[in-house]
Amino acid sequence: MATSDNWKFFVHDGRHNHKIGVYNHGHAQAARLTEEQLKQTEQFRKSHVPPHNILQFFREQNVGCAVSAQKIYNVIAKIKKNRMQERNTVEEVLYLSAKRGYTVFYRNCEESNVLSDIVIAHPTSIAMIRM
Repeated sequence: MATSDNWKFFVHDGRHNHKIGVYNHGHAQAARLTEEQLKQTEQFRKSHVPPHNILQFFREQNVGCAVSAQKIYNVIAKIKKNRMQERNTVEEVLYLSAKRGYTVFYRNCEESNVLSDIVIAHPTSIAMIRM
């Protein structure tokens, strides 16, 4: 028995005395995405499908789906973080630009080593300028 100034609390039976709730929205286990849904989410993001459309698709496929919009946003953030491999946003832009053949010029501020200027040009644009 636990006691405070105004309340007394007795535990007669330590088991649940009610049925498990039918409405599972927000419950961690019910809101978890399946492996198939995680793969679909990644494919949707590669196709630039907005998160609310992804959620709508999952709810149409599974009427009792308890996945929230925040869960979709969290999964997308995790996919981006894994793709970036410990790079920050500016490093990711420079990495992807170099990987895709863009011409990149940038300048750092000497005192603080902060990026001050950046120019990124598509290879076709460079070819057109040279003509």
